[in-house]
Amino acid sequence: MSSGGISKHRRALGARGEDLAAAWYLERGYEVLDRNWRCREGELDLVLSGAGATVFCEVKTRTSHAFGSPLEAITAVKQRRIRVLAGRWIADRGHPGGELRFDVVSVLAPRDAAPIVEVLEAAF
Repeated sequence: MSSGGISKHRRALGARGEDLAAAWYLERGYEVLDRNWRCREGELDLVLSGAGATVFCEVKTRTSHAFGSPLEAITAVKQRRIRVLAGRWIADRGHPGGELRFDVVSVLAPRDAAPIVEVLEAAF
């Protein structure tokens, strides 16, 4: 484990998932406003603008379903924390306009196959 508590492999896997998620949004005309935005309370994976909305996106990446679906990792507690972080982001950056939306992206990235990206828009 690294000093941050996350192994180098898990960090690289997470970054790959975020790259794939950002590419999905960019292909659909969204603009990435922030990536890995941090404050005292935590981190937002992606903040995007498009389709008349500011989107706060949580990305979960796994290599298999051995520990459940990536989407199952977004608990009610995690949802509340993301909402708090979104409020902090808006206080820091300002509201770009449009509705606020909370998306979840599941990336299944097996070592021996192409990754599968699933986007759940307005997840919570």
